Amino acid sequence: MTAFETLLSEYWPHIAFVTSLCIGAVAAVHAAMTKTDVRAAIGWVGVILLSPFFGALFYIIAGINRVRKDQISQQRDAALKDYGAWQAQALPNVTGYSAPQFESLKTLGDNIGHFPLLSGNSATMLQSGDETYPAMLAAIEQAQESIVLQTYIFDHDREGVKLAEALERALHRGVIIRVLIDAVGSKYSRPPMIRLLRKKRIPCALFMTNPLGMKMPYANLRSHRKILVVDGKIGFTGGMNIREGFVKAIAGNNATRDTHFCFEGPIVAQLMAVFAHDWRFTTRETLPVDEWCNKQWPASNNGIPARGIRSGPDRNIGSNHNMLLGAFAVAQKHIRIQSPYFLPDIALLGAIATAARRGIQVDIVLPGRNNLRLVSYAMMAQIDQVIKSGCRVWLNQDTFNHSKLITIDNAWAYVGSSNIDPRSLRLNFELDVEIYDRALAQQISTQIDNEIEGAQRLTIDQLQAIPFVKKLRNKIIWLASPYL
Repeated sequence: MTAFETLLSEYWPHIAFVTSLCIGAVAAVHAAMTKTDVRAAIGWVGVILLSPFFGALFYIIAGINRVRKDQISQQRDAALKDYGAWQAQALPNVTGYSAPQFESLKTLGDNIGHFPLLSGNSATMLQSGDETYPAMLAAIEQAQESIVLQTYIFDHDREGVKLAEALERALHRGVIIRVLIDAVGSKYSRPPMIRLLRKKRIPCALFMTNPLGMKMPYANLRSHRKILVVDGKIGFTGGMNIREGFVKAIAGNNATRDTHFCFEGPIVAQLMAVFAHDWRFTTRETLPVDEWCNKQWPASNNGIPARGIRSGPDRNIGSNHNMLLGAFAVAQKHIRIQSPYFLPDIALLGAIATAARRGIQVDIVLPGRNNLRLVSYAMMAQIDQVIKSGCRVWLNQDTFNHSKLITIDNAWAYVGSSNIDPRSLRLNFELDVEIYDRALAQQISTQIDNEIEGAQRLTIDQLQAIPFVKKLRNKIIWLASPYL
């Protein structure tokens, strides 16, 4: 036995202890220096110090933001410049379209949104897969130049195959196509849709796969965006994935409900810019302007003023969070929120509670039966905080509704892919649209009110009647809510 082997055999516990301390110290310093949320920093440092080796390993896997911010920023700026997002004239004020209190909200969007607020848009609400998928298929069948599609989940089922076949037909017509699917979302179906797309030779990629070559993707950083842009002129976005469970003819009375939107006008260039940014980050390919987007949009004071709001764990972190804080602060009469997953952080809880205490009527519509049981448990662990402040919380008694809708004073609407939970607000790449239009805001408000008519109001007495064991279970799961 050599001297080194003798040393190792006698002192390996000491060596392992010192090594784990060194690794833990480096990880703890990294967490303290890079985390902007003090609670996240304290939590990670605590986990690392309690178990220096395994805590550090867990932090390396789940706690580090591997998105290179400088690269993301450069791609964002190039995408905005290349895809005409700034070429339409920005709207000077919104009072004529919505209400005076939203002028300050427009200023907030100007400062954090990176896109200008543009008028001249049209927007159509689409209900569930029964309206959304046929509209998307019709647009794809009529495509002449280009199609880009980005989604979180693209299931290999009847609706997914139908869409893939439409893309294949467009490809054979000479249409240029790019499809981007989140790496985690692609695993929701077996076999994954990415295999069928590649078999059909449709250019496609998975967002945020592991650069080390391992099969496991970065499960903590996901693209939750849903975008379809056809010929650079018509765009779809919202919260709906591509799954047959959204179609009543297939899923029957158990069909999941959702709300999606079809846009035409200069905001489509913003949707295209977001896709181009994500595609270049994933594949290093820059999409040429002349082939992929309408470069000039006519100046117009008509139509709906709208703006895309990007957010994600890069330099856009907190954009959706800040927009919601601003919107709740300017509300004067009524706030309506419909969300499948409602786990606001302390800042949003405070903003919602303060609005209710100012005398604003706050209605929050949640699923009576959630598709994610753990999320439902966590929601019940903190929902009393908004009820005690005077908010009305409603549990939908119909089938699960995946819609993400917010309206303020029947004059401003916020729609898109963001849930009101830690994942959407800090970890996911999201895309939302703020809309300054009384007519569309009223249409969305009416839809939420219709949900309320058939819903059951949740009260403090009902929460207090929950058995202690279930309350404890809910609180324990709530502690893990940032990773649900």
